[in-house]
Amino acid sequence: MDEISAGQLEPGQRLDEVGLAERFGVSRTPVREALSRLTAQGIAVQGERRGVFVAQYSRKELGQIFEAMHEIETACARIVSQRLDLLNKSEILAAQAECVAAAEAGDLNRYLKANEAFHVAIYAATGNPYMAEMALEFRLRTGPFRAKRFKTKEDLIASAQSHQALIDDIFSEDSITASKGMRDHMTASFLQALKAS
Repeated sequence: MDEISAGQLEPGQRLDEVGLAERFGVSRTPVREALSRLTAQGIAVQGERRGVFVAQYSRKELGQIFEAMHEIETACARIVSQRLDLLNKSEILAAQAECVAAAEAGDLNRYLKANEAFHVAIYAATGNPYMAEMALEFRLRTGPFRAKRFKTKEDLIASAQSHQALIDDIFSEDSITASKGMRDHMTASFLQALKAS
């Protein structure tokens, strides 16, 4: 799943059950179960013939997915601005520090993991596991498309810098400011992902 969300596996690419089992040194049963979960989450799709493939979306479908993700992430930011405690604050800041370090190192894979951890820390700070689960599902589903927007080290640095503005908005404890900050952040991310896909 990490390779899908990191964009290392392209939309439409076949997920070979036998190859995955050999690669991870497990029987085909856990691989089959994992593929079934990915299919249930919409991250992968069952092919017309045998096989499971990384989900592929039209621009319209991708736009609809991002629209839903946009609204959920905005709601998360609004809630977090009202409920933020010291522990959640420190987890968001730690995730951001890792984003900055990965960006400055120009390490795409490390940055993608850190970026995911940053957003997951925001979801967790809502104190609402159902909302966090929905937000994460959309994040995983759009991973391959979002990863394509990072071409250079400068792209990573710009993304990490945009996080800092978002943190400032969320930490303001003003729900309107936090909502607008996340809305702006997600809109920029969406437009870059569409441009790259």
